[in-house]
Amino acid sequence: MSYIEPAPIKDKENPLESMMHRFDKAVQLLGISEEMYHILKTPRKQVIVGLPVTMDNGEIKTFEGYRVIHSTILGPSKGGIRFDPGVNLDEVRALAAWMTWKCAVVDIPYGGAKGGIACNPRQMSAGEVERLMRAYTTAMLDVFGPDQDIPAPDMGTGQREMAWLMDEYSKSKGMTVQAVVTGKPLVLGGSLGRTEATGRGVTVSALAGMDKLRLNPYKATAAVQGFGNVGSFAASLLHERGVSIQAISDISGAYYNDGGIDIEAAIAYRDSNNGTLEGFAGAERIGGDELFSLPVDVLVPAAKEDVITLKNASSIQARMIVEGANGPTSAKADDIINEKGIMVVPDILANAGGVTVSYFEWVQNRIGYKWTLERINRRSDRIMKDAFNKVYQVSQQYQVSLRIAAYIVAIDKVASTYKYRGGF
Repeated sequence: MSYIEPAPIKDKENPLESMMHRFDKAVQLLGISEEMYHILKTPRKQVIVGLPVTMDNGEIKTFEGYRVIHSTILGPSKGGIRFDPGVNLDEVRALAAWMTWKCAVVDIPYGGAKGGIACNPRQMSAGEVERLMRAYTTAMLDVFGPDQDIPAPDMGTGQREMAWLMDEYSKSKGMTVQAVVTGKPLVLGGSLGRTEATGRGVTVSALAGMDKLRLNPYKATAAVQGFGNVGSFAASLLHERGVSIQAISDISGAYYNDGGIDIEAAIAYRDSNNGTLEGFAGAERIGGDELFSLPVDVLVPAAKEDVITLKNASSIQARMIVEGANGPTSAKADDIINEKGIMVVPDILANAGGVTVSYFEWVQNRIGYKWTLERINRRSDRIMKDAFNKVYQVSQQYQVSLRIAAYIVAIDKVASTYKYRGGF
């Protein structure tokens, strides 16, 4: 199909351009029509709002907020709300599309969405952040809804902001509506298991990949880049399953111990040390970039986008990469990694444990009943394993990487649903 050229990759590697490049490749392999290509690519709705907020000094400052609904063909749209100075419409639009594919690949009945406000919450008081969150919620009353669009936390937001969103939305409806948002505090209808869900999904994906590579977890080694919520839980759970975690890193640097790091000690140290590993004595300090070239079996990039690029891809020695972060590998690096025979469990599959348990939170809110942690873990593990097996099967069928196979699975599901529903 000559009309679809994979998106050009510019000199400055951009994770969102990388995502479109892979999307185009998958579309070509599936033989999607030009009409369907444009349907899948184009967001369903884009909302931009101006939010005047009274600051603590009495000044009224106007912020710009966004919500992009990429797709609702599979069900209500789902996606986080980002508070960050760099938020813009292009970024939100692409992240919304990412959510569509992520939900589709794990077979959850959601479409994709994303929201954001261009602001710096670290330079705002709690009162200012609350007024901004409530103003945004009020502006989005026609967009949000348990059957329409279900937001969640993202960069710069958390349980506190979701509690304010739920409260403001509920006031407008004259009743408590828990299911309008996920990522809430437990007392407001949040779900058990949500905090560790993404890291747990990364672990399940890693173990499934190790099984395909015939790697014994009790003889395997791993390096985890990023020791925040996702990375620390993934490291801890992999360690529990017998994997020797030889390296971890955070903003303070990377730490290496070829005999294996005591992960629980590292977590305890981080929590007592202002949230960083600075000065951690259980491993030797190494350069941050060195972590990527260590001779380990499993590499887990769980920090930020674009950390595996043309510059360092050829030095990676790991047999498998499991992407805990969104977009950690640039499209330019894909060919190098594939040529080296490294299995990559892509972000839209590996880190979908978070949205899976968010879905469980919404289901529990809808039925008014709380599940046990054991039930949540059992069901989320099954969904992640089933998704991995489906993607692996498609990768064998098309003779492509797991990354392109994941996009094929997701795009095929959404495109097929459009065809069955019709009504264009």
